[in-house]
Amino acid sequence: MISTQTLAQFNLFDGLSDSLLRQIAAISAEVSAKKGEMIFREGEKAEKLHFLLSGSVALRVKLTSRPESVTVSFISLPYQSFGWSGIVSPYHYTSSAECDEDSELLVISAEPFMKLLEEHPEAGFKVMRRVAEIIADRLRNSRQALLKTI
Repeated sequence: MISTQTLAQFNLFDGLSDSLLRQIAAISAEVSAKKGEMIFREGEKAEKLHFLLSGSVALRVKLTSRPESVTVSFISLPYQSFGWSGIVSPYHYTSSAECDEDSELLVISAEPFMKLLEEHPEAGFKVMRRVAEIIADRLRNSRQALLKTI
């Protein structure tokens, strides 16, 4: 099981109580993924939140004007999160995530995570504000990547 000290290093969990971090750790799983492995695909139902422990993951979107996907972001620094669609309606991934190299991930099931945030609304507000920052950052990255394809 992942430690609360490791969870505390994720920006998304910064400032959360040890008690809540223990509860998050209890619903978390560490998984390994090989280079080239798809973690999730654009359009799939999103039921998990993902975090990078080590390695690198490319986020890609399909364009109707091109046969190949366009890489809109790389998750390559430890403690970055991705797959936020698991906790944001309509709960479908907005990109595909593919391992750019062998990676170690932390995965949290969205439903029990959201229940914890509902039970701890002050912490939930902090987490969701950070999720909004991640979405805004990814939107900027996506826009820049897409403009380069034109």
